[in-house]
Amino acid sequence: MPDTASLSIAESRTYTISELAREFGITPRALRFYEDKDMLHPARDGMTRVYSHRDRARVTIIVRMKRLGLPLADIREILDLYGLGDNQRAQKRKTLEKFRKQVQEFEDQREDIEVALVELRKGIEWLEQDLSNVGPTSDDAENVAAYDAVARKQLDEA
Repeated sequence: MPDTASLSIAESRTYTISELAREFGITPRALRFYEDKDMLHPARDGMTRVYSHRDRARVTIIVRMKRLGLPLADIREILDLYGLGDNQRAQKRKTLEKFRKQVQEFEDQREDIEVALVELRKGIEWLEQDLSNVGPTSDDAENVAAYDAVARKQLDEA
């Protein structure tokens, strides 16, 4: 059974914008942006933002879901379902729906990437073959001769 005294101490800890930004590898500007999008609700001490344990948990969710490629609108929708008092059932269902959708999008993108890679490899093969059939241009021959002259000079001086 967890120690409730230590839980309340951890839950009562506050964070500055700099601390959260550093911890999550994001900028303070990103945190202010999430606040503007109504995803975070830090308290204020004068002009200073004071982030709670709950805000930190929300930043954790935001950062993780962004890494998974979810749009901010979807993340906000999931965050908004947290406080319904249904043991997070609605939030978990919505997250499952969004994750399934994201998996499908990634699979579609992977198919598109595979097709593009095949086409690019064909293009590379054709270009390499075509260039070898054409042979060197007069510019190529001049560049080779100039390089050869510089290399011979350096060898002679050594």
